[in-house]
Amino acid sequence: MIPSINIDDYHYDLPESRIAKYPLPERDSSKLLRYRAGVVDEFIFRELPGLLPKGSLMVFNDTKVVPARLHFQRESGARIEIFCLEPSDPVEYNLSFAAVGRCVWKCVIGNVKRWKSGHLTLSNPGDDPIVSTMGLKASLLGRDERTGLVEFTWDSGDPFSRVLEICGSIPIPPYLNRGTEVIDTERYQTLYAKIRGSVAAPTAGLHFTDKVLEAIKDNGIDMENVCLHVGAGTFLPVKGNDVSGHAMHREPFSVSLDLLKRLKDAKRSVIAVGTTSVRTLESLYYVGVSCIEKGAPEDTPQWAPYERDYPYSLDESLDSIINYLETNGLDELKVGTRIIIVPGFKFRIVDVLVTNFHQPESTLILLVSAFTGGDWRVIYDYALAHDFRFLSYGDSSVLFRPDVIC
Repeated sequence: MIPSINIDDYHYDLPESRIAKYPLPERDSSKLLRYRAGVVDEFIFRELPGLLPKGSLMVFNDTKVVPARLHFQRESGARIEIFCLEPSDPVEYNLSFAAVGRCVWKCVIGNVKRWKSGHLTLSNPGDDPIVSTMGLKASLLGRDERTGLVEFTWDSGDPFSRVLEICGSIPIPPYLNRGTEVIDTERYQTLYAKIRGSVAAPTAGLHFTDKVLEAIKDNGIDMENVCLHVGAGTFLPVKGNDVSGHAMHREPFSVSLDLLKRLKDAKRSVIAVGTTSVRTLESLYYVGVSCIEKGAPEDTPQWAPYERDYPYSLDESLDSIINYLETNGLDELKVGTRIIIVPGFKFRIVDVLVTNFHQPESTLILLVSAFTGGDWRVIYDYALAHDFRFLSYGDSSVLFRPDVIC
């Protein structure tokens, strides 16, 4: 049954002064809150390796943020901001980034009322000669209330990935209330970011340095990657009082066959770095259900975890995905998820979560509450009382599920 949850119950007062507008000079110098067995204490992030269960499997999201914000100008002088969300033609990320001369993307369009038709020319206030040689133009193919289909054309002969690098800017979160700056190009990106596609960073990973990653490895913890491309929906507030009316956006993800086998065979703690990694890993069970019942992997629907009881074990579910991939000669699962994790969710894979501090009344607060058995307010009250910094560039936490002994 779809749970009825009043989002007002997940409100807390977040002063503007507690929102970290910029990253600290050193990634791993942020504060780290630990929640374990109902007890909250604090450390510095570089101490994280010593706090994790030895022999664990730690899973990172290696998606890479693309400079997806573009500014155009009409002949009238009106400025139009276009925020690329996901590719439409070609629909595959890698093919769209490799496209030369033309591609179509689903976009959020600022000031769209001023753009009914016609080509837009890229704004180039500094008369940058490299930007000028791109010859980037945009045409509106259609739109709805929130988004539009935009056709991009350019003359330089470069792939679209290069066009974005030259013409676009990193889309930092709107709650920072500032424009993108040079520092964001480096710091709003994890060190291990690899696969282009996100329009928002998996911010739990922003604290990791090479030194911390090496210490994790030295402590006998294995590290693996998944890839979930984070969409702009991560910034959307819950509409209405009841969470049942909130629509989650689709996010594509991929998981290697090797990791699926390791998850099945390894009876050990699984640590997820970030809520995106949690949503990816916990979606696998329901992808496996679709393999069992329908013969092929399908996207995980938003409310699948709550609609019925499932008779299959986790091993059976993972086996069904593994068998599907091997039968079809595939070494990677590629699918999508709209899963929402709220109190009452049954966690099947993740035991420990590394995550930042999230906005009030957000779906991510609901996830933290579900993961900690409802103790989210204890955690956030402590963070507010002890000068923790909040949101994307803020401090971090490591949370242990209360029903798991690590």
